[in-house]
Amino acid sequence: MVDFAATALEQVTHSEISNGERNRLATSDRAFHHWYRFVLSYPPHLVRQYITEFDLHETDLILDPFCGTGTTVVEAKLQGIPSIGIEANRFAQFAGSVKIDWDVNWADLLEHAEGIRERTVSKLARQGVSDEPDQHLNIPGNLRELSHDQQRIILKNSISPLPLHKSLVLLEEIDRFKVTSFTKYFRLAFANALVFRISNLRFGPEVGIGKAKTDVLVVSQWFNEVEKMSLDIAGVDAVNYPNASVILSDSRDAPKLLGNQKVSAVITSPPYPNEKDYTRTTRLESVMLGLIANKEELRLMKKSMLRSNTRGVYKEDDDDKYVKDVVEIQDIAKTIEKRRIQLEKTSGFERMYPRVTKLYFGGMAKHLLQLQSVLKPGAHLAYVVGDQASYLRVMIRTGQILSRIAESLGYEAIRIDQFRTRFSTATKSDLNEEVVILRWSGKKK
Repeated sequence: MVDFAATALEQVTHSEISNGERNRLATSDRAFHHWYRFVLSYPPHLVRQYITEFDLHETDLILDPFCGTGTTVVEAKLQGIPSIGIEANRFAQFAGSVKIDWDVNWADLLEHAEGIRERTVSKLARQGVSDEPDQHLNIPGNLRELSHDQQRIILKNSISPLPLHKSLVLLEEIDRFKVTSFTKYFRLAFANALVFRISNLRFGPEVGIGKAKTDVLVVSQWFNEVEKMSLDIAGVDAVNYPNASVILSDSRDAPKLLGNQKVSAVITSPPYPNEKDYTRTTRLESVMLGLIANKEELRLMKKSMLRSNTRGVYKEDDDDKYVKDVVEIQDIAKTIEKRRIQLEKTSGFERMYPRVTKLYFGGMAKHLLQLQSVLKPGAHLAYVVGDQASYLRVMIRTGQILSRIAESLGYEAIRIDQFRTRFSTATKSDLNEEVVILRWSGKKK
């Protein structure tokens, strides 16, 4: 058992940061990270803590196999350390890859954005529509809409008709720059404004629909996001920072993706074993940017993800074979099934609760097993995970179970740091969110 001189929790104590503040983005950390960020993303300061603890430098390589929108790779780049992210969600991969590309002229970016703003406002004005709410001359009766297939895969009432119309007109102007190096920044700025300023979406732990915004600033909100990007880019010299990339792929395929590159550390947060469909969080922006066009494309994307909810489970899935001999997981699955029968829960999804639990931990076991071939001897790993009680209130101690699975595969389980607690609506109690710290010796079992 290794005793590090300074653990993450010693570097930032409970007295310095309250539980409610632990996951928030500090003002000093906003650059690049705020271009787009999942509501429940872990914060950059957590990444820095483990970069320091693992003694990582510019000659090392950090891997985030469940990259999300890129907190680890962005922070690694800011700290001068090369990094690679792997992400199966198409929008999240897009967002992460844009957030680490600072090699663009900020003044040109802003100048082109000003042109888009002017053309969009003029086009709307010719239709009798103003970007300013309540200043319309004559709202057209044939407002632009999403296609039938697109409407089927977004949450109903995600965005009101007039803001949608203005957003689609803006997006059309943005896409006139598809062949330029600026387009991806404009599109990410559009997604950020769309989700957090323009749409009716609200975020608790789950994404849902809030109060309808019948009209809202659209073009101005988008331009504000581009201005933030340009200011961040103006503050750095891209040539002074190391390489970073985010690959669109399944996290369980790391050896195929990294080739001969060797990883010094893993800092990541996989999905939790709950009934949260992580594709719902990015559904609206994925559809409007054309990253998902229909239910079939959504299904294909889900199949490339770790199984963590029943809406992403398929008949041919077999990751559970990796934990068929792990008694603890089999017992949890049996307890869930027993509880289901006692409560007379008979829906198709409820019947799959035991199976998705085994598939989740089996997928994590497969990931850890395959990861070994790309890790340097002595590599450290930090997995941010959370306890769960989503499946009929049967407690799943995710961090403890993941730690024991890792040990069975030859990893050294160093410790489990408590990151914070979060309130469970299922049990009406606090659940731990933890960081599992592992070390790879280089010797397979």
